[in-house]
Amino acid sequence: MNIFFTGGLGVLLLIGLPVAFALSLLAVAGMYFFNGGTFAFMQIPIISYKSLDDFSLTALPMYVLMSQVLVISGVGRDLYDMASKWFRHFPGGLAIATIFCCTVFSAISGSSVATAVTVGAVALPEMVKRGYNKRHVLGLLAAGGTLGILIPPSIPMIIYGSVTGESVGKLFIAGVIPGAILTIAFMLFSAYQTRHIKDKPATWRERFSASKQAIWGLLLPIVIIGGIYSGKFTPTEAAAVGVVFSFAIAIFVYRNLTFSALKKILVETVKTNAMILLIIVGAMLLGYIMTILQIPQSVVNVATSQDISPWIIFILINIVLLILGMFLETVSILVITLPILYPIIMALGFDPIWFAIIMVINMELALISPPVGLNLFVLKGLDKRNSINEIVRGVIPYAVIMIVFIVVLSFFPEIATVLVDNVE
Repeated sequence: MNIFFTGGLGVLLLIGLPVAFALSLLAVAGMYFFNGGTFAFMQIPIISYKSLDDFSLTALPMYVLMSQVLVISGVGRDLYDMASKWFRHFPGGLAIATIFCCTVFSAISGSSVATAVTVGAVALPEMVKRGYNKRHVLGLLAAGGTLGILIPPSIPMIIYGSVTGESVGKLFIAGVIPGAILTIAFMLFSAYQTRHIKDKPATWRERFSASKQAIWGLLLPIVIIGGIYSGKFTPTEAAAVGVVFSFAIAIFVYRNLTFSALKKILVETVKTNAMILLIIVGAMLLGYIMTILQIPQSVVNVATSQDISPWIIFILINIVLLILGMFLETVSILVITLPILYPIIMALGFDPIWFAIIMVINMELALISPPVGLNLFVLKGLDKRNSINEIVRGVIPYAVIMIVFIVVLSFFPEIATVLVDNVE
């Protein structure tokens, strides 16, 4: 039966069927052949409803909406202008500024693709114009964009919480220190890589003027994360606050929220949410029939009954996630694997919050892993002259940094868990 599901899913994906429909079709086939024929189909609407009847998922559409508003408003442009004026006089200063901008925009969008698009559109032409090697620029933009799913708010963390029942607030806070460390590692490497380039320093007046213009974008992550950590509001309430704040910025500060822009924002929000929620429904349908057949329990029994170190199993899990990341996008990997991996992690005695951060970093790797890494194609789309091979060559060092960081987190799980005790 394991061969039926894994082989069937592989075939459906190879023929180009969208992930959501591939999962659903396989689930329907499993119900028909292994769970009583057409009579089992009565469960489909019930499972579909229950899979989305989750309060933690309420935050998802709001964070997506907030991300779309910020992309349109011009916050990313001002953040980059501010960062460049403060950092450009250092060796490799614009590279540092770009990673800094990716970090801040990640903290207000929750989306890697939105981060890569917004910052990349501004930073790529500016850095190339100032003499930065294009391959290096493409690599740091692709990698910097991945910070969008590690630094809270994070859409994959919302999905992790929904599937596993873990606190989304704790997941968000757990990403703060790992996100900061990975950001610093990216900054140091990109600065070293471009250390031969140093620009004329901006005046203090230019720096403060740019900071004043970007202040609204800087305040948003402080409001969201500060509110969650202090207990003022839940992650879902934080999403609502973020949406109101982002619309206020677009309407009253930038004054560029036209009817056509609003239409584009709403259409993109609906499309993105529909894709994610359909994948979740498909995965839950497949999870139902797999549970009926006791496949997850069998996998857990095999993993825990063997005389093998839990760390060997942990390494194998990371290898599987790395391979899946080459062919699937992050949401699909999460909803397909978590029903099996989460019970294994719990049975082996690992901390589920810590594992969430490990898994999200693996999802970051998925975003820059050929042949399907989304951020690779985002940067390709910014300029048709960009070569995928060139982007991949530029991003390899950052992928190595992420892998090393997973190893560090494995030895020092406190990096991810030290802040979560005060969060409900």
